[in-house]
Amino acid sequence: MNLNRFHGILCGGIALEAPCIRVPKILGEQAIIHLRDRGLLSRELKIQQAEDYLYVPLIKKPLQADLEELEKNLPEFEISTHNFAKRTTRPRSLLDVLENKLPPHLMASLPRAIDFVGEIAVVEIPPELERHKEMIGAAIMQVHKQVHTVLAKSSAVEGLYRLRAFEVLAGAGETATKHNEYGCTYHVDLAKAYFSPRLSHEHDRVASNVKEGETIVDMFAGVGPFAVLIAKRHERVRVYAIDVNPDAIRLLTRNLNENRVAPKVKPILGDADQIIEERLSGIADRVIMNLPESAIEYVDSACEALKREGGIVHYYDFTNTPNPLETARVRLIEAVERTDRSIRRILFARKVRAIAPYAWQVVVDAEIR
Repeated sequence: MNLNRFHGILCGGIALEAPCIRVPKILGEQAIIHLRDRGLLSRELKIQQAEDYLYVPLIKKPLQADLEELEKNLPEFEISTHNFAKRTTRPRSLLDVLENKLPPHLMASLPRAIDFVGEIAVVEIPPELERHKEMIGAAIMQVHKQVHTVLAKSSAVEGLYRLRAFEVLAGAGETATKHNEYGCTYHVDLAKAYFSPRLSHEHDRVASNVKEGETIVDMFAGVGPFAVLIAKRHERVRVYAIDVNPDAIRLLTRNLNENRVAPKVKPILGDADQIIEERLSGIADRVIMNLPESAIEYVDSACEALKREGGIVHYYDFTNTPNPLETARVRLIEAVERTDRSIRRILFARKVRAIAPYAWQVVVDAEIR
């Protein structure tokens, strides 16, 4: 085999013959700068190396004037041809990868939102792309090199443990990973315990509102994104982290140790209503209610957990009304008034994320008397 061709193949890709200059490696940088400035350097082919020489690809054979300039600037070079590998450019988006593989009318349906949980990418595949889902999974891995598994949502979040089913589109097929967020590391298993990276801003916001010396009850703690971050940020806090899912508590306990905050957080397995009634009545300065599908049913328990003088509740809700924030405010106020408490003031309210067209997850922070 021709030695130059063999070297080109070794460097990757299909070898393409092109004009070049051969220079000693010590003159390589000088040659590249000169050729680039004169518009002769090929940017589509990779520079090759053989022994003590570099082969620098050119876009065309040099003219006499080019050769004269080269002789002035390079003490040693040789014009020749060589087999080069094409320079590969990393695609920046799914559109870059799939524009010539999918029918044009389907390009507008490509997933725009991808959730990244550690080394896992989670997407929602619309029905019209069902036949092409494996291709989309492979494209996601091509664009996002850190991704080892691509999962497609194949059910809603449902059941007592708030789990959803997934289908593996590409990669290793793992549902367990390590996720980093605001300086904390979380062991997550998407098949066994609920976790959403879209709530990262809320984790940070609530943790930033906590004051030193507070006692917090996290009624639906999951793997601990609120509890761990609060304990990481504050020296003197006590967090009671409740969840009914044994796998969530197992992962939470692991995350407390991973982030070295175990002394500040007490993981508790069980139903929040029962745990508060039996063990946590009247102890909390702050209660976190991140169970938007049914948090309204637990407002009485949240009020019971608060200290006698009152405290703060972070209430999450799903709503599809024209005015979602007002709807959530009213629901919370009415639920609190059915207890022996009342709302002193609404501190904050915002849309957290869209969950469907014209449907939102919202949060309302309220100070309870």
